[in-house]
Formats: sequence, C-alpha cells, structure tokens
Amino acid sequence: MSEVRLTVGERSYTVGCAAGQEQRIEYLGGLVDAKLKAMGGNLTSNEAKNLLFAALMLADEADEARTKGGPAAPSPAPAGSSLDSDAVAGKLERFATAFENAASALEGRSQAS
Repeated sequence: MSEVRLTVGERSYTVGCAAGQEQRIEYLGGLVDAKLKAMGGNLTSNEAKNLLFAALMLADEADEARTKGGPAAPSPAPAGSSLDSDAVAGKLERFATAFENAASALEGRSQAS
C-alpha cells in the first residue's frame, strides 16, 4: 500500500492506493482540482459540497463519454497510462458516492451544532 499527497481545492490530502498507482491517483486528483478551479464563482462556502459538485460534473462527463463514445476524460492521460472509460466512470461514481456521504455527514454535524 502506498500513500499519495494530493492538493485539491487548495487543501492537501493524503490518500492510500495500491503500489504502482501513485501517478494515476495524482492525475485523477488533478482532474478534480481542475474541475473545482473551473467552477470559479460558482463555489459555495461548503467545501464538501464543492467537492461533491466537482465529482458529479466529472461523473457526468465520464457517463456521457461512455454512452456517446466520446473522450473519457477532460484532458489526456499521462504518457504510459491506459484509459478505460468504464473503469474511470466506476471510480468517479464511487468518488461521488463518497463525497455525498461526506457532505451528508458534515451537514449533519453542522445542524447538530
């Protein structure tokens, strides 16, 4: 098991991944960060919701690519990596679910305060 340090939305996160997947995780984290930056003025003060919206936008792009046969990602993959749109879509859907769960948990905490 390896760890990768990602910067997404001006915050740093350490995530675990399988050995050899570090570059791929960094690339995917970069996609999420780029999507957040592209949202620009549409960001809210709730970080979890911003991450959720970015993940949903990426999941939507991946789903459209899968159903229409278009590009699987908004930018090219790093040299030497293969891009499987079904695998990417599945990962993005899992990210979206995780972000939804995190947003719900954070909203529950803020309402309890």
